[in-house]
Amino acid sequence: MQTSDIIQRLNYNAKIFDEILSVIPEAQARWKPAPDKWSMLEVVNHLYDEERDDFRKRLDLTLHQPETEWPPIDPPGWVMSHKYMEQNFNESVIHFLAERTASISWLRSLKSPGWEHVHNHPKFGPIKAGDLLVSWLTHDYLHIRQLVNLNVLFMQELAQPYSTRYASP
Repeated sequence: MQTSDIIQRLNYNAKIFDEILSVIPEAQARWKPAPDKWSMLEVVNHLYDEERDDFRKRLDLTLHQPETEWPPIDPPGWVMSHKYMEQNFNESVIHFLAERTASISWLRSLKSPGWEHVHNHPKFGPIKAGDLLVSWLTHDYLHIRQLVNLNVLFMQELAQPYSTRYASP
């Protein structure tokens, strides 16, 4: 797959996220299938933080300063420290999509990026810039699946006393 295709898919995914999230009421956005699972609000704020503080920042460093240590991230800890559940859902969606727009603009502005540049990560070992780019896209798909699954689980609960078993035997 060409890197231009990956960037185009990241751009397209912004539309998918917008379509999935634009019809979600605040109450559903805050709903959790279990206390230890994330709500849609938490997922969106995670995507916002990852967009800004993980993928774009770390890819930039790998492309331009591969020897530089990456800034630390703490996605599970950010849920509490960034107070995800205290955020406004619609504003969180807007913030994430604005960051995605900035990311796409930045990615498209890169002139002859060194996708083979390598950062030596202490946990994962050598990571190429291209590895980060495809991981970014994969991260999108994992969270699109998560958001769709949260919709299914919410519908199953909302449907009571009816059952959704006919939808998927």
